[in-house]
Amino acid sequence: MSVFNKADDDFARGARAVVALPDRAQGNARGVEARLDEAAGLAAAIGIDVVERLSFRLREPKPATLFGSGQVEQIADAVRMDEAELVVVDAALTPVQQKNLETACKAKVIDRTGLILEIFGERAATAEGRLQVELAHLDYQAGRLVRSWTHLERQRGGFGFLGGPGETQIEADRRLIRDRMAKLRRELEQVRKTRGLHRARRQRAPWPVVALVGYTNAGKSTLFNRMTGAAVMAENLLFATLDPTMRQISLPGIDKAILSDTVGFVSDLPTQLVAAFRATLEEVTAADLIIHVRDVSHPDSEAQRADVMAVLAEIGIGPAADGPDANPTALIFEAWNKLDALPPQEAERLLHEAARRDDVVALSALTGEGVETLRRTVGDRLAAGHRRYTLDIPLTDGATLAWLHQHGEVLHEETEGETQVVEVRLSEEDWARFQAR
Repeated sequence: MSVFNKADDDFARGARAVVALPDRAQGNARGVEARLDEAAGLAAAIGIDVVERLSFRLREPKPATLFGSGQVEQIADAVRMDEAELVVVDAALTPVQQKNLETACKAKVIDRTGLILEIFGERAATAEGRLQVELAHLDYQAGRLVRSWTHLERQRGGFGFLGGPGETQIEADRRLIRDRMAKLRRELEQVRKTRGLHRARRQRAPWPVVALVGYTNAGKSTLFNRMTGAAVMAENLLFATLDPTMRQISLPGIDKAILSDTVGFVSDLPTQLVAAFRATLEEVTAADLIIHVRDVSHPDSEAQRADVMAVLAEIGIGPAADGPDANPTALIFEAWNKLDALPPQEAERLLHEAARRDDVVALSALTGEGVETLRRTVGDRLAAGHRRYTLDIPLTDGATLAWLHQHGEVLHEETEGETQVVEVRLSEEDWARFQAR
Protein backbone atom coordinates (compact mmCIF):
# COMPACT_ATOMS: atom_id res chain seq x y z
CA MET A 1 0.00 0.00 0.00
CA SER A 2 1.33 3.39 -0.90
CA VAL A 3 1.62 6.27 1.54
CA PHE A 4 0.90 8.48 -1.45
CA ASN A 5 -2.74 8.99 -2.41
CA LYS A 6 -4.24 6.59 -4.92
CA ALA A 7 -4.40 9.38 -7.49
CA ASP A 8 -0.65 9.77 -7.01
CA ASP A 9 0.38 6.13 -7.52
CA ASP A 10 3.04 7.16 -10.04
CA PHE A 11 3.90 10.33 -8.17
CA ALA A 12 6.90 9.04 -6.20
CA ARG A 13 9.01 7.65 -9.02
CA GLY A 14 10.79 10.53 -10.73
CA ALA A 15 9.35 13.17 -8.38
CA ARG A 16 11.64 16.12 -7.62
CA ALA A 17 12.23 16.38 -3.88
CA VAL A 18 13.86 18.57 -1.23
CA VAL A 19 15.37 16.68 1.72
CA ALA A 20 15.17 18.55 5.05
CA LEU A 21 17.18 17.27 8.03
CA PRO A 22 16.48 18.53 11.57
CA ASP A 23 19.84 18.35 13.38
CA ARG A 24 19.30 18.01 17.09
CA ALA A 25 22.91 16.83 17.57
CA GLN A 26 22.59 15.35 21.07
CA GLY A 27 22.83 11.58 21.22
CA ASN A 28 23.52 11.15 17.49
CA ALA A 29 26.89 9.67 16.57
CA ARG A 30 26.48 10.43 12.88
CA GLY A 31 27.66 13.48 10.98
CA VAL A 32 25.14 15.74 9.25
CA GLU A 33 26.49 14.97 5.76
CA ALA A 34 26.30 11.21 6.32
CA ARG A 35 22.71 11.52 7.55
CA LEU A 36 21.80 13.64 4.52
CA ASP A 37 23.44 11.04 2.27
CA GLU A 38 21.38 8.27 3.88
CA ALA A 39 18.13 10.25 3.57
CA ALA A 40 18.89 10.94 -0.11
CA GLY A 41 19.71 7.23 -0.55
CA LEU A 42 16.38 6.22 0.94
CA ALA A 43 14.60 8.60 -1.46
CA ALA A 44 16.64 7.31 -4.43
CA ALA A 45 15.67 3.73 -3.50
CA ILE A 46 12.16 4.42 -4.86
CA GLY A 47 13.24 6.64 -7.73
CA ILE A 48 12.78 10.05 -6.11
CA ASP A 49 15.04 12.74 -7.63
CA VAL A 50 16.60 14.74 -4.77
CA VAL A 51 17.26 18.25 -6.09
CA GLU A 52 18.18 19.99 -2.80
CA ARG A 53 19.46 18.88 0.61
CA LEU A 54 19.05 21.15 3.63
CA SER A 55 19.98 20.72 7.28
CA PHE A 56 18.79 22.90 10.15
CA ARG A 57 20.08 23.04 13.72
CA LEU A 58 17.13 22.62 16.09
CA ARG A 59 17.30 23.67 19.72
CA GLU A 60 13.70 22.75 20.43
CA PRO A 61 11.25 21.15 17.99
CA LYS A 62 8.20 23.32 17.29
CA PRO A 63 4.92 21.46 18.01
CA ALA A 64 3.22 22.96 14.93
CA THR A 65 5.90 22.49 12.26
CA LEU A 66 8.96 20.83 13.90
CA PHE A 67 11.17 23.50 12.26
CA GLY A 68 11.28 27.19 13.20
CA SER A 69 9.30 29.67 11.10
CA GLY A 70 12.42 30.97 9.31
CA GLN A 71 13.52 27.42 8.54
CA VAL A 72 10.08 26.55 7.14
CA GLU A 73 10.38 29.59 4.86
CA GLN A 74 13.76 28.36 3.61
CA ILE A 75 12.28 24.94 2.81
CA ALA A 76 9.33 26.57 1.01
CA ASP A 77 11.73 28.80 -0.97
CA ALA A 78 13.79 25.74 -2.00
CA VAL A 79 10.61 23.94 -3.11
CA ARG A 80 9.61 26.93 -5.23
CA MET A 81 13.08 27.59 -6.69
CA ASP A 82 13.72 23.93 -7.59
CA GLU A 83 10.13 23.25 -8.69
CA ALA A 84 9.98 20.33 -6.26
CA GLU A 85 6.80 18.32 -5.75
CA LEU A 86 7.84 16.61 -2.53
CA VAL A 87 9.55 17.43 0.79
CA VAL A 88 11.26 14.53 2.58
CA VAL A 89 11.79 15.28 6.29
CA ASP A 90 14.43 12.99 7.81
CA ALA A 91 12.60 12.67 11.14
CA ALA A 92 9.28 11.46 12.48
CA LEU A 93 6.50 14.03 12.01
CA THR A 94 3.22 14.25 13.87
CA PRO A 95 0.09 14.46 11.69
CA VAL A 96 -0.28 18.16 12.62
CA GLN A 97 3.33 18.97 11.67
CA GLN A 98 2.95 17.14 8.35
CA LYS A 99 -0.27 19.00 7.50
CA ASN A 100 1.16 22.42 8.44
CA LEU A 101 4.37 21.86 6.46
CA GLU A 102 2.33 20.82 3.40
CA THR A 103 0.31 24.03 3.68
CA ALA A 104 3.43 26.19 4.09
CA CYS A 105 5.46 24.52 1.31
CA LYS A 106 2.56 23.91 -1.11
CA ALA A 107 4.00 20.43 -1.71
CA LYS A 108 3.45 16.91 -0.42
CA VAL A 109 5.46 16.15 2.74
CA ILE A 110 6.60 12.68 3.80
CA ASP A 111 8.61 11.83 6.94
CA ARG A 112 11.32 9.19 7.45
CA THR A 113 8.84 6.54 8.65
CA GLY A 114 6.55 7.09 5.67
CA LEU A 115 9.50 6.94 3.27
CA ILE A 116 10.79 3.64 4.66
CA LEU A 117 7.26 2.21 4.55
CA GLU A 118 7.02 3.29 0.90
CA ILE A 119 10.27 1.45 0.08
CA PHE A 120 9.11 -1.68 1.89
CA GLY A 121 5.74 -1.50 0.10
CA GLU A 122 7.48 -1.42 -3.28
CA ARG A 123 10.00 -4.19 -2.49
CA ALA A 124 7.84 -6.78 -0.70
CA ALA A 125 7.75 -9.73 -3.10
CA THR A 126 6.05 -12.49 -1.10
CA ALA A 127 2.52 -12.71 0.29
CA GLU A 128 3.99 -12.62 3.80
CA GLY A 129 6.07 -9.54 3.05
CA ARG A 130 3.03 -7.73 1.66
CA LEU A 131 1.00 -8.62 4.76
CA GLN A 132 3.75 -7.27 7.01
CA VAL A 133 4.06 -4.03 5.05
CA GLU A 134 0.31 -3.46 4.95
CA LEU A 135 0.03 -3.96 8.72
CA ALA A 136 2.87 -1.50 9.37
CA HIS A 137 1.37 1.00 6.92
CA LEU A 138 -2.10 0.85 8.50
CA ASP A 139 -0.59 1.28 11.97
CA TYR A 140 1.23 4.38 10.69
CA GLN A 141 -1.84 5.81 8.93
CA ALA A 142 -4.26 5.17 11.80
CA GLY A 143 -2.95 8.14 13.76
CA ARG A 144 -2.96 10.42 10.71
CA LEU A 145 -6.63 10.35 9.83
CA VAL A 146 -7.51 13.41 11.90
CA ARG A 147 -5.54 15.96 9.90
CA SER A 148 -4.67 14.34 6.61
CA TRP A 149 -7.90 14.52 4.66
CA THR A 150 -10.61 17.08 5.34
CA HIS A 151 -13.33 14.94 3.74
CA LEU A 152 -13.09 12.66 6.77
CA GLU A 153 -14.74 15.33 8.89
CA ARG A 154 -18.13 14.65 7.24
CA GLN A 155 -20.80 12.72 9.10
CA ARG A 156 -22.86 9.93 7.69
CA GLY A 157 -26.58 9.90 8.40
CA GLY A 158 -27.44 7.44 11.16
CA PHE A 159 -30.59 5.49 11.91
CA GLY A 160 -30.15 5.66 15.70
CA PHE A 161 -33.26 5.55 17.86
CA LEU A 162 -31.58 8.01 20.24
CA GLY A 163 -31.67 10.66 17.52
CA GLY A 164 -27.97 11.53 17.82
CA PRO A 165 -25.64 12.21 14.88
CA GLY A 166 -24.52 9.28 12.80
CA GLU A 167 -21.06 7.73 12.82
CA THR A 168 -18.57 10.24 11.47
CA GLN A 169 -16.58 9.28 8.39
CA ILE A 170 -13.37 9.41 10.41
CA GLU A 171 -14.77 7.02 13.03
CA ALA A 172 -15.91 4.64 10.29
CA ASP A 173 -12.46 4.75 8.66
CA ARG A 174 -10.77 4.13 12.00
CA ARG A 175 -13.04 1.15 12.63
CA LEU A 176 -12.29 -0.27 9.17
CA ILE A 177 -8.56 0.14 9.79
CA ARG A 178 -8.82 -1.57 13.19
CA ASP A 179 -10.76 -4.48 11.68
CA ARG A 180 -8.27 -4.84 8.81
CA MET A 181 -5.29 -4.72 11.21
CA ALA A 182 -6.87 -7.41 13.40
CA LYS A 183 -7.34 -9.63 10.32
CA LEU A 184 -3.73 -9.04 9.20
CA ARG A 185 -2.41 -9.88 12.68
CA ARG A 186 -4.35 -13.17 12.63
CA GLU A 187 -2.94 -14.03 9.20
CA LEU A 188 0.61 -13.14 10.30
CA GLU A 189 0.19 -15.21 13.46
CA GLN A 190 -0.64 -18.17 11.22
CA VAL A 191 2.47 -17.37 9.13
CA ARG A 192 4.51 -17.24 12.35
CA LYS A 193 3.20 -20.66 13.43
CA THR A 194 3.89 -22.18 10.01
CA ARG A 195 7.38 -20.69 9.97
CA GLY A 196 7.90 -22.02 13.49
CA LEU A 197 6.94 -25.54 12.37
CA HIS A 198 9.38 -25.34 9.44
CA ARG A 199 12.05 -24.05 11.80
CA ALA A 200 11.40 -26.87 14.30
CA ARG A 201 11.66 -29.40 11.47
CA ARG A 202 15.02 -27.92 10.43
CA GLN A 203 16.24 -27.97 14.03
CA ARG A 204 15.35 -31.64 14.36
CA ALA A 205 17.52 -32.26 11.30
CA PRO A 206 21.30 -32.13 11.91
CA TRP A 207 21.77 -28.97 9.80
CA PRO A 208 23.02 -25.78 11.44
CA VAL A 209 21.48 -22.44 10.37
CA VAL A 210 23.64 -19.35 9.74
CA ALA A 211 21.93 -15.94 9.42
CA LEU A 212 23.41 -12.85 7.79
CA VAL A 213 22.36 -9.59 9.47
CA GLY A 214 23.58 -6.02 9.06
CA TYR A 215 22.81 -2.45 8.18
CA THR A 216 21.03 -1.95 4.88
CA ASN A 217 23.41 -1.89 1.90
CA ALA A 218 26.25 -3.47 3.92
CA GLY A 219 26.68 -6.17 1.26
CA LYS A 220 24.75 -9.09 2.80
CA SER A 221 23.15 -10.23 -0.46
CA THR A 222 26.46 -9.97 -2.36
CA LEU A 223 28.08 -12.14 0.32
CA PHE A 224 25.11 -14.53 0.24
CA ASN A 225 25.47 -14.90 -3.53
CA ARG A 226 29.22 -15.39 -3.22
CA MET A 227 28.82 -18.17 -0.63
CA THR A 228 25.87 -19.98 -2.23
CA GLY A 229 26.19 -19.33 -5.96
CA ALA A 230 22.64 -17.93 -5.86
CA ALA A 231 21.40 -14.87 -7.72
CA VAL A 232 19.58 -12.92 -5.02
CA MET A 233 18.99 -9.25 -5.91
CA ALA A 234 22.16 -7.44 -4.82
CA GLU A 235 22.26 -3.80 -5.83
CA ASN A 236 23.75 -0.61 -4.45
CA LEU A 237 20.35 0.27 -3.01
CA LEU A 238 18.99 0.61 0.50
CA PHE A 239 16.66 -2.29 1.33
CA ALA A 240 17.40 -4.32 -1.81
CA THR A 241 16.40 -7.43 0.20
CA LEU A 242 13.14 -7.64 2.14
CA ASP A 243 12.02 -11.25 2.13
CA PRO A 244 14.32 -13.79 3.79
CA THR A 245 16.09 -16.16 1.40
CA MET A 246 17.58 -19.50 2.49
CA ARG A 247 20.01 -21.75 0.63
CA GLN A 248 21.90 -24.92 1.44
CA ILE A 249 25.69 -24.62 1.56
CA SER A 250 28.63 -26.87 2.47
CA LEU A 251 31.43 -25.64 4.71
CA PRO A 252 34.82 -27.04 5.76
CA GLY A 253 34.00 -29.79 8.27
CA ILE A 254 30.23 -29.29 7.81
CA ASP A 255 28.59 -31.25 4.99
CA LYS A 256 25.37 -29.29 5.01
CA ALA A 257 24.27 -25.97 6.52
CA ILE A 258 21.51 -23.44 5.81
CA LEU A 259 22.49 -19.82 5.04
CA SER A 260 19.79 -17.15 5.48
CA ASP A 261 19.83 -13.63 3.99
CA THR A 262 17.62 -11.19 5.93
CA VAL A 263 16.19 -7.68 5.69
CA GLY A 264 18.71 -4.91 6.36
CA PHE A 265 18.42 -2.68 9.42
CA VAL A 266 18.56 1.11 9.47
CA SER A 267 18.82 3.81 12.14
CA ASP A 268 15.46 4.90 13.55
CA LEU A 269 13.76 1.86 12.02
CA PRO A 270 10.02 2.52 12.47
CA THR A 271 8.63 0.58 15.42
CA GLN A 272 5.68 -0.43 13.22
CA LEU A 273 8.10 -2.28 10.93
CA VAL A 274 9.98 -4.03 13.74
CA ALA A 275 6.63 -5.30 15.06
CA ALA A 276 5.26 -6.26 11.63
CA PHE A 277 8.45 -8.04 10.53
CA ARG A 278 8.87 -9.95 13.80
CA ALA A 279 7.86 -13.23 12.10
CA THR A 280 10.64 -12.73 9.55
CA LEU A 281 13.18 -11.64 12.14
CA GLU A 282 12.45 -14.76 14.19
CA GLU A 283 14.52 -16.61 11.58
CA VAL A 284 17.50 -14.77 13.06
CA THR A 285 16.63 -15.68 16.65
CA ALA A 286 16.62 -19.39 15.75
CA ALA A 287 20.00 -19.35 13.96
CA ASP A 288 22.93 -21.32 15.35
CA LEU A 289 25.33 -18.60 14.25
CA ILE A 290 24.77 -14.95 13.30
CA ILE A 291 27.17 -13.16 10.95
CA HIS A 292 26.95 -9.38 11.36
CA VAL A 293 28.02 -7.99 7.97
CA ARG A 294 29.50 -4.48 8.31
CA ASP A 295 30.43 -1.96 5.63
CA VAL A 296 33.82 -0.86 7.01
CA SER A 297 34.25 1.64 4.17
CA HIS A 298 31.30 3.68 5.47
CA PRO A 299 32.22 6.72 7.60
CA ASP A 300 29.50 5.83 10.13
CA SER A 301 30.34 2.13 10.37
CA GLU A 302 30.51 2.20 14.20
CA ALA A 303 27.16 4.00 14.51
CA GLN A 304 25.62 1.50 12.08
CA ARG A 305 26.96 -1.35 14.23
CA ALA A 306 25.27 0.17 17.29
CA ASP A 307 21.97 0.45 15.38
CA VAL A 308 22.09 -3.22 14.31
CA MET A 309 22.88 -4.39 17.85
CA ALA A 310 19.96 -2.30 19.17
CA VAL A 311 17.50 -3.95 16.75
CA LEU A 312 18.91 -7.40 17.61
CA ALA A 313 18.41 -6.63 21.32
CA GLU A 314 14.83 -5.58 20.55
CA ILE A 315 14.08 -9.01 19.06
CA GLY A 316 15.84 -10.79 21.93
CA ILE A 317 19.41 -11.38 20.69
CA GLY A 318 22.77 -10.33 22.13
CA PRO A 319 24.12 -9.12 25.49
CA ALA A 320 21.59 -6.25 25.77
CA ALA A 321 18.58 -8.55 25.14
CA ASP A 322 15.98 -8.91 27.86
CA GLY A 323 12.75 -10.85 28.38
CA PRO A 324 11.66 -14.49 28.77
CA ASP A 325 12.66 -15.50 25.21
CA ALA A 326 15.91 -13.52 25.11
CA ASN A 327 19.10 -15.15 23.85
CA PRO A 328 21.90 -13.01 25.33
CA THR A 329 24.60 -15.62 24.58
CA ALA A 330 23.85 -15.91 20.84
CA LEU A 331 26.91 -16.74 18.74
CA ILE A 332 27.56 -13.51 16.80
CA PHE A 333 30.67 -12.55 14.91
CA GLU A 334 31.44 -9.77 12.45
CA ALA A 335 32.31 -9.82 8.76
CA TRP A 336 34.12 -6.57 7.92
CA ASN A 337 33.01 -6.14 4.31
CA LYS A 338 33.99 -3.84 1.42
CA LEU A 339 37.76 -3.94 1.88
CA ASP A 340 37.94 -3.23 -1.86
CA ALA A 341 36.42 0.23 -1.25
CA LEU A 342 39.20 1.23 1.20
CA PRO A 343 42.63 2.70 0.48
CA PRO A 344 45.23 -0.14 0.41
CA GLN A 345 46.90 0.94 3.66
CA GLU A 346 43.60 1.05 5.57
CA ALA A 347 42.54 -2.32 4.14
CA GLU A 348 45.88 -3.83 5.21
CA ARG A 349 45.47 -2.40 8.74
CA LEU A 350 42.00 -3.93 9.10
CA LEU A 351 43.21 -7.31 7.79
CA HIS A 352 45.95 -7.35 10.46
CA GLU A 353 43.49 -6.32 13.18
CA ALA A 354 40.96 -8.98 12.15
CA ALA A 355 43.72 -11.63 12.11
CA ARG A 356 44.46 -10.88 15.79
CA ARG A 357 40.81 -11.40 16.82
CA ASP A 358 38.65 -14.52 16.88
CA ASP A 359 35.32 -12.69 16.47
CA VAL A 360 36.01 -10.93 13.13
CA VAL A 361 36.78 -11.80 9.50
CA ALA A 362 37.80 -9.02 7.07
CA LEU A 363 36.72 -9.55 3.46
CA SER A 364 35.36 -8.21 0.20
CA ALA A 365 32.18 -9.97 -0.92
CA LEU A 366 32.54 -8.24 -4.29
CA THR A 367 36.03 -9.51 -5.15
CA GLY A 368 35.95 -12.67 -3.02
CA GLU A 369 38.98 -11.68 -0.89
CA GLY A 370 38.67 -13.25 2.58
CA VAL A 371 35.48 -15.21 1.79
CA GLU A 372 37.26 -18.58 2.02
CA THR A 373 38.59 -17.51 5.45
CA LEU A 374 34.99 -16.73 6.43
CA ARG A 375 33.84 -20.18 5.29
CA ARG A 376 36.57 -21.88 7.35
CA THR A 377 35.77 -19.71 10.39
CA VAL A 378 32.04 -20.44 10.17
CA GLY A 379 32.75 -24.18 9.81
CA ASP A 380 35.06 -24.13 12.85
CA ARG A 381 32.61 -22.13 14.96
CA LEU A 382 29.71 -24.44 14.13
CA ALA A 383 31.78 -27.56 14.77
CA ALA A 384 33.05 -26.25 18.10
CA GLY A 385 29.94 -24.38 19.17
CA HIS A 386 26.71 -25.66 20.57
CA ARG A 387 23.74 -26.30 18.30
CA ARG A 388 20.07 -25.71 19.04
CA TYR A 389 17.69 -28.66 19.04
CA THR A 390 13.92 -28.83 19.49
CA LEU A 391 12.93 -32.04 21.26
CA ASP A 392 9.59 -33.66 22.21
CA ILE A 393 9.97 -35.32 25.62
CA PRO A 394 7.12 -37.22 27.33
CA LEU A 395 6.09 -35.49 30.56
CA THR A 396 6.57 -38.79 32.35
CA ASP A 397 10.28 -38.87 31.36
CA GLY A 398 11.56 -36.63 34.14
CA ALA A 399 15.05 -38.15 33.98
CA THR A 400 15.59 -37.00 30.38
CA LEU A 401 14.30 -33.50 31.16
CA ALA A 402 16.67 -33.30 34.15
CA TRP A 403 19.58 -34.54 31.97
CA LEU A 404 18.94 -31.81 29.39
CA HIS A 405 18.89 -29.12 32.10
CA GLN A 406 22.13 -30.49 33.55
CA HIS A 407 24.11 -30.87 30.30
CA GLY A 408 22.62 -28.26 27.99
CA GLU A 409 21.27 -24.73 27.96
CA VAL A 410 17.47 -24.98 27.93
CA LEU A 411 16.24 -21.95 25.98
CA HIS A 412 12.50 -22.59 25.97
CA GLU A 413 10.00 -25.12 27.32
CA GLU A 414 6.34 -25.54 26.44
CA THR A 415 3.80 -28.18 27.38
CA GLU A 416 1.70 -29.63 24.55
CA GLY A 417 -0.69 -32.28 25.85
CA GLU A 418 1.36 -35.16 27.28
CA THR A 419 4.60 -33.83 25.77
CA GLN A 420 7.15 -31.24 26.87
CA VAL A 421 8.60 -29.40 23.83
CA VAL A 422 12.13 -28.36 24.82
CA GLU A 423 14.42 -26.04 22.85
CA VAL A 424 17.95 -26.72 24.07
CA ARG A 425 21.51 -25.88 23.07
CA LEU A 426 23.94 -28.83 23.23
CA SER A 427 27.53 -29.43 22.22
CA GLU A 428 28.21 -32.02 19.52
CA GLU A 429 29.49 -34.43 22.16
CA ASP A 430 26.44 -33.97 24.41
CA TRP A 431 24.11 -34.39 21.43
CA ALA A 432 25.82 -37.73 20.65
CA ARG A 433 25.46 -38.75 24.33
CA PHE A 434 21.80 -37.74 24.28
CA GLN A 435 21.14 -39.85 21.18
CA ALA A 436 22.94 -42.78 22.84
CA ARG A 437 20.43 -42.56 25.72
